[in-house]
Amino acid sequence: MVQAIIFDYGGTIDTNAQHWSEVLWEGYQHMGIPASKEEFRTSYVVAERALGKHPYIQPHHNFHNLLTIKCDIETKDLQERGVWQVSEAERKEKSDAVANYCYQYVLKVLKQSRPVIETLAKKYPLVLVSNFYGNIETILKDFRLEYFQRVIESAVMGVRKPDPKIFQLGVDALREVMGKTEEELPAKDILVVGDSFSKDIVPATQIGCQTVWMKGVGWGNETVDESVPTHIIYNIRELLEVIHQE
Repeated sequence: MVQAIIFDYGGTIDTNAQHWSEVLWEGYQHMGIPASKEEFRTSYVVAERALGKHPYIQPHHNFHNLLTIKCDIETKDLQERGVWQVSEAERKEKSDAVANYCYQYVLKVLKQSRPVIETLAKKYPLVLVSNFYGNIETILKDFRLEYFQRVIESAVMGVRKPDPKIFQLGVDALREVMGKTEEELPAKDILVVGDSFSKDIVPATQIGCQTVWMKGVGWGNETVDESVPTHIIYNIRELLEVIHQE
């Protein structure tokens, strides 16, 4: 039995189970930026740490703004490490082009994911639980994804995945939305959908939720046990069939 659903955002709704490093790497290759994948991944980590430490991303920034800032940090790092010897003008031009490429990628994916979420929202209360930068509400509005009755965002709540507490906040939010007690809405009646085995599936399982693992191309450092998820799918459109089976 499923009474309500918790969604992850990044990598689940916007890329259909492709880790964001893979999407960006595709953009780098498309723009002919001369870095190896490992050199790029180093800069990807540099950017992630910088965005987590400094308030470069503001609440009013949409996703295109976010990508532009993120790619700028990455390409500057490649330039400063001597991986990419390029003029500042060309670096900025290609950095912006990668951001735009990735933004268009997301728009294509949303043509698949938005109808699925819209369909589910007609039947189930939905909550979003995401590790994000403080601007997820702006992004949901920009992408016409305002189907979630509560949004639990790491930068706002001060807790990040894989800490199970962030999913417990999602469960608590659903009980509040539905006006139900723990007995009326047990965790086992809530389905969590995410693309990361370690950050979504494991902690959601730890608090007793059902899980759907959207298995795709990840970062490559996870040890997984495919017996842990309640369901495994490879495309967000398969989620409707999973729900129908319930």
